Amino acid sequence: MDGPPLTSLSLTHVHYNADDPVSHLSAFLALVPQALMITYAALIWGTREAEIGLMFAGQMGCEALNWVLKRYIREERPTQMLGKGYGMPSSHAQFVAYFSTFLTLFLLLRHDPHHAHASSTHIPTPYWQRLALSLLSLVSAAAVAQSRIYLNYHTPRQVYAGCTIGFICGVGWFVVTSIARRYGLVEALLETPIARWFRLRDLVINEDLVDAGWERWETRRLKLRQLGKKNA
Repeated sequence: MDGPPLTSLSLTHVHYNADDPVSHLSAFLALVPQALMITYAALIWGTREAEIGLMFAGQMGCEALNWVLKRYIREERPTQMLGKGYGMPSSHAQFVAYFSTFLTLFLLLRHDPHHAHASSTHIPTPYWQRLALSLLSLVSAAAVAQSRIYLNYHTPRQVYAGCTIGFICGVGWFVVTSIARRYGLVEALLETPIARWFRLRDLVINEDLVDAGWERWETRRLKLRQLGKKNA
């Protein structure tokens, strides 16, 4: 064929054994970080929640640290794998470890749904459901990390190092944001003109994401029902 040579976009290009169901599943697990990035973008745009923005900022910081460490350590991937770039630490493992760690700490320590406004129709998510979601997040992160070993994209040492660094980043950023909240820095940030222009808010600490607009909908629904009864 005429024209310049083509190359593969390695961002989503995954090698796996088509005859092995576990290998096939591991290939899909390799796409979890990309899926989470889309989720971040959708939630930030759709909810304008400060907490999600803070979590995303920490995620990007964790990714930047991984980029620096890989180029400083310069440890190769397993010899049988054709993946590009250095392997230490695993970026997939570090990404999901940070995500699950921060999410778990938020759900169990920072999220306080019992302090919603008394007149609100908000129904707080019980602790056992938040605990179950946290465990599901941790198990999913472990599955993604293990899939990198199964597909031979990383050695166990590279994956465990990624998990450890992601965990440290998650805990560290949670502490930093907790201090920022304690001293009113987040509240001050939300009062800036640019935050007001983007309509940023900080409701998810006391309310669930699914409650956004729910109270307004319930009020409207009840009014429409009452009007329907009067007109009947």
